[in-house]
Amino acid sequence: MFHLLARSAAFGFAGLALAATPADWQTRSIYQLLTDRFARTDGSTTAACDPATAGYCGGTWQGIIDQLDYIQGMGFDAVWISPVTEQIDDPTRAYHGYSQQNLYNVNTNFGSYEDLQSLAAALHDKNMYLMVDVVANHFGYNGDITSTPLDYSTMTPFNTASYFHPICWIDNDYSNQTIVEICWLGSEKDPLPDVYTTLPEVRATYSNWIQGLIANYSVDGLRIDSVTNVEPDFWSVFQKAAGIYAVGEVSDSDVALACPYQDDIDGLLNYPMYYQLTPFFESSSTTPDNLVAQIAYLNSLCTDYTLLAPFSENHDQPRFPSLNPDMSLAENVIAFTLLFDGIPIIYSGQEQHLDGGVSPLDREAIWLTGYDTSATLYGVIAQLNAIRKFAISQDSNGSYVVYQAIVNYYDSNNVVIRKGYTGHQIVAVYNNFGSGKAEYTLSLTGTQYDASSTVMEILSCTEVTIGSDGTLTATVKTGLPLVYYPLSALSGSGICGQ
Repeated sequence: MFHLLARSAAFGFAGLALAATPADWQTRSIYQLLTDRFARTDGSTTAACDPATAGYCGGTWQGIIDQLDYIQGMGFDAVWISPVTEQIDDPTRAYHGYSQQNLYNVNTNFGSYEDLQSLAAALHDKNMYLMVDVVANHFGYNGDITSTPLDYSTMTPFNTASYFHPICWIDNDYSNQTIVEICWLGSEKDPLPDVYTTLPEVRATYSNWIQGLIANYSVDGLRIDSVTNVEPDFWSVFQKAAGIYAVGEVSDSDVALACPYQDDIDGLLNYPMYYQLTPFFESSSTTPDNLVAQIAYLNSLCTDYTLLAPFSENHDQPRFPSLNPDMSLAENVIAFTLLFDGIPIIYSGQEQHLDGGVSPLDREAIWLTGYDTSATLYGVIAQLNAIRKFAISQDSNGSYVVYQAIVNYYDSNNVVIRKGYTGHQIVAVYNNFGSGKAEYTLSLTGTQYDASSTVMEILSCTEVTIGSDGTLTATVKTGLPLVYYPLSALSGSGICGQ
């Protein structure tokens, strides 16, 4: 057993961490993976893994190291991995990492503490960041408490009932915030004991622990689980102790509920946007009105929504192709995710067009795809990451990442968004028609492209001349998205041969 996390906090080694700030993260794009389902140490691409049958499939930290070129080949420079703490010994409730039993030990199913250190080192050697998922709201418990009293001594370091809220159940009733914060997730047969996070000693322990985790494993960023299940001022203490960028899970569509948490945590998963973009791109009968309104709402209520993290798939939501398998729609939703305001996240498997439905079906083993770098979406993601990063690199004042997206035009099936400063702006045209749509054109004004200049459509590498009146004629083929950038500004980028 390894207790390095406890010792490092005691000796004050937290200063060894890289302390990546929110500003450092704003230029990054994140590849999210489930450690158990991404890559095995033995390099197998045939090892069986049925996501419908929950349990460990053999993914490891060493496996991730061996496949970093695959991730970096898409242009990602940050990787979000599963929680690393020791879990309960029921594989069906522990493979994902959210049923921790001991804060100070690593999950040996994923490897040793040296393996985790090696993963951080390998990422940093490639100028990539490590984001670790962490859980403070609850612990896991391997037992049915309908017949046997819960044994708190199995949990470390909170090993008595006094460290946990008295047993009550949320039961999916999120209408009462007090109940959400003090009652338990799970059920009597699958309990997740809810930590008494208002206690000063609990807060101090968590603060020391997170400093130790960051120091020992050179962690650059945190993804925080179950944020709404804990009183907000706990997160302020936790975030301050961590001293690095953190993005919290507030899985609600309501901007008014989500945005206030940014008072205590740097960033949030952009669930309010997710719940609008998915319905729009899923069906041509859905207009973009709610999507457009949500953009304005986020801008008005969030402290800084450019620190939020847009996404279109994750391990808790059905994969987009399970809702609509059309490849053109998948390209649209991925392009929107990567080019919208914030620090974008792509979930492992999106690049292979995986179509798992409701969890756990959306937790497939990526090795079964053979890490196919010739997959259409793999190349699309690489090109989108390239233009985003190039646009950022050309902005000496750093305004690109905080320059908020402007809706240039929209109608029943199209949304056009401009982002960036004049001369380096990206204009993206999205639609929800799908691949069966016949070719059509949009005449776009207000793009701020110079009259009679030339722009490059990045995804097809097609040059387009702006009209003498400044109009951009966008030709949409088979429902694919379009992404434009000034040709003259592409010099030296390597994009589309420039």
